[in-house]
Amino acid sequence: MKSKYAILASALLISAAIFAQKDQIKAAEKALKNGNSQEAVSFLQGAESLIPNATDSEKAQYYFVKGNALLDLANKKVEEEKNLSLAAKAYQDLLAVEKASEKDKYSSQAQTSIKKIKEKLVNNAIENATQKKYKEASDLLYLVYELDKTDLEKLYYSASYAVNAQDFDTALVYYFELKKQNFSGEGTAYYAKNVITEKEDFFGATPDAKADRDGRVKLKIYSNPRDEKIPSKRGEVYKNIALILNQKGKTDEAKSALTEARLANPDDVSLMLTEADLYLKLEDFVTYKKLISEVLQKNPNDADLLFNLGVITAKTDIVGAEDYYKKAIAIKPDYVNAYLNLSILKLDGEKKIIAEMNKLGTSEKDNKKYEVLKKQREDVFKSAIPYLEKANELNPENEDVAITLLNVYSALEMTDKKKALKENMKK
Repeated sequence: MKSKYAILASALLISAAIFAQKDQIKAAEKALKNGNSQEAVSFLQGAESLIPNATDSEKAQYYFVKGNALLDLANKKVEEEKNLSLAAKAYQDLLAVEKASEKDKYSSQAQTSIKKIKEKLVNNAIENATQKKYKEASDLLYLVYELDKTDLEKLYYSASYAVNAQDFDTALVYYFELKKQNFSGEGTAYYAKNVITEKEDFFGATPDAKADRDGRVKLKIYSNPRDEKIPSKRGEVYKNIALILNQKGKTDEAKSALTEARLANPDDVSLMLTEADLYLKLEDFVTYKKLISEVLQKNPNDADLLFNLGVITAKTDIVGAEDYYKKAIAIKPDYVNAYLNLSILKLDGEKKIIAEMNKLGTSEKDNKKYEVLKKQREDVFKSAIPYLEKANELNPENEDVAITLLNVYSALEMTDKKKALKENMKK
């Protein structure tokens, strides 16, 4: 008989606990309805230990009320980011419960709330980044990624902000995850012109964004729909992995990471450039030129590539560097830096001439040699003038170009041009 009484007592205790749990959830709902979300959270904390033994419907109700209470606190700016994260976790627990029980009482509302939470977290991340609080921005975007592990773009930007925050260890972990998931970030961005503001608006880069944009165009609220290709970010991911590894002194691992990436994506030009960039930073100019040449075979009209080749080649081959700069200009006639670097190549020839001048004495032979060298120096200045003038024409705000050009005019006693340039600089 004693055992029967013990079983009965135990059953009564469980029953009482269940009733207490239900009462606390109801009390929480009432508090939340009255606008007292903090009190609602307190009631729910009292029921938390009983939830594992609750029915699926009671669990779903508990998580739904909990998510709503925490979201309300966040909306009231009470520990906003912490409560947004906790609210999202509660909604995810709710979705898991209803999915397992094949019921859908709260799931639709929970998914809508999670979407709002993600938007808030993203907006807060952008605000933090604007204030250069990169660590905070990175952490917030990682929270967004944790809410939806398919949203790899948020992980990508979280890693980028971690780099800005100099938190390279965290960034490396995120980049490795992106690599594991074979993230590329390629896609299409959808735009259209608002007929009222006459400004082009960005709708997003998802199928839903396209449908939204197209629907508004059909309603004649928007016009001039435009699609823009979003290039692959895969090269950027591998580049940053390699750069961080290289910074840590793990040069071989950095090279291996890029070699592996190239094998997996042999036609990805961004990865070729990334590998070339690594060897450039390692000052392995032979390998760099070899890799850049491979890229040029695929993109022979890439002015930036030709310019970079000019920069590297100038260290060992002035004539070859000049050829690369001129090819870049042929493709991009307004390439200011190419004109500037061509002028620098020419003016660098002055150093050797000045060194020879300084060695001369005062003999008749030395005086004749001096006149020859003087003429060579003038020729150097004259050869640089067309490139300096073009660079100044394209970018008159560049004081370094203008001052260098003034000095050249002075050396050649080109008084009128010097005076005109000075007047332009005053404007």
